[in-house]
Amino acid sequence: MKKIFGLLILVVLMASCGSKKRVFESQPTSTQNTETKTTSSEAPKIDEDKSALAKENKTKETITNPNEKPAFANPVEAYIWEYAGVAQEEMKLYGIPASIKMAQGILESGSANGDLAQRSNNHFGIKCSDWEGERVYHDDDELQECFRKYVDPKYSFRDHSLFLYERPRYAFLFDYEITDYKAWANGLRRAGYATDKKYPDKLISLIERFKLYELDQEVVDGTPPTHFPKPANRVNYENQTHVVQKGDTLYKIATKYNLTVEELKKLNGLRSDNLSIGQELILKTKN
Repeated sequence: MKKIFGLLILVVLMASCGSKKRVFESQPTSTQNTETKTTSSEAPKIDEDKSALAKENKTKETITNPNEKPAFANPVEAYIWEYAGVAQEEMKLYGIPASIKMAQGILESGSANGDLAQRSNNHFGIKCSDWEGERVYHDDDELQECFRKYVDPKYSFRDHSLFLYERPRYAFLFDYEITDYKAWANGLRRAGYATDKKYPDKLISLIERFKLYELDQEVVDGTPPTHFPKPANRVNYENQTHVVQKGDTLYKIATKYNLTVEELKKLNGLRSDNLSIGQELILKTKN
């Protein structure tokens, strides 16, 4: 019995040692799997870091190119961005609302995409008349009518200003408030600028849809537009001014500030030499 009992104890001890050995030998396998999982989980993190860095660099690139032309939902918004600053400058010089000039340009030129605009840079459909420069021929009210051609669209903006400012039949327009775009729109039709009876309605619709009247307001009191991207060619409308005193004349003021009488009149939209005491005259626009 003693021998049998001793053999049983020996068997139990051997089984116990084998079990402990198996547990110990399995530990390196568990550690190896853990290390493999750690390496695998860190790989996506590196990719995420690279992606974040790329986004950061792209953001920095955007910030360092603030004047890059934005993407626009339609050609009208692109036109506003491109030419609003030019229209505002013309408003300061000649007293024609920027909203009216922009609406006319959008309508007449198809937002600079029309055939006439593409071939001539003529954004206002101004015909040759007494024009001595280059010209193109385009079907309008009649076949192959003569239209003025410009080197750059900005010159058509200036010619449009002169076209209205210098012709007596448009003189009454300058008696309207500079922010009264509805009066200007109807006045243009009445003066014979366009034959389309709905021309005023089309201008007003464009002005109100795209809030172009905000361009006028910025010129008048410096309030920047809020409904479209900051236009190119933007002018800072802080002005040097002169308040008319007793005894002042246009010639006297112009000479004092190194201007010509014609320049002074254009800067202030004056059509006569008459001045009033207390009247504020613009002398220079800071770009």
